[in-house]
Amino acid sequence: MAQILDPLPPEQSGKILCCYINATSKIQVARICNIPNWYFERVVFPGQRLVFEAPRKGQVEIHTGMMASAILSDKIPCDRLMLDEPSTDEFDTDSSFGKDPINTKAMLQQIHTNTGDSIKPLQVAV
Repeated sequence: MAQILDPLPPEQSGKILCCYINATSKIQVARICNIPNWYFERVVFPGQRLVFEAPRKGQVEIHTGMMASAILSDKIPCDRLMLDEPSTDEFDTDSSFGKDPINTKAMLQQIHTNTGDSIKPLQVAV
């Protein structure tokens, strides 16, 4: 799940799970500076997805790396980066092997192959 190196201060309640994706071709630094007594800074490589926990009132600063410097390119409220966590009823723990939990049709189908005079069924995942 989220990598927590610097846990939130105990007075912070209402933490949320967030995700930021670096959709640029440059290295970025994600930093949260508006939470007292807490330090959060991570390097985000091009195409990388950063998943983290933060207070709902946190604000992520995105610094984009340039030649020997970094420019503040964006400020994003953490509640805009919040991930929707799936509820437990979205998972079907009683589903049988070979069934698609989204669709009720079987995920396996039989293909009949002809080997000489006999026909043997072959199961292939769809």
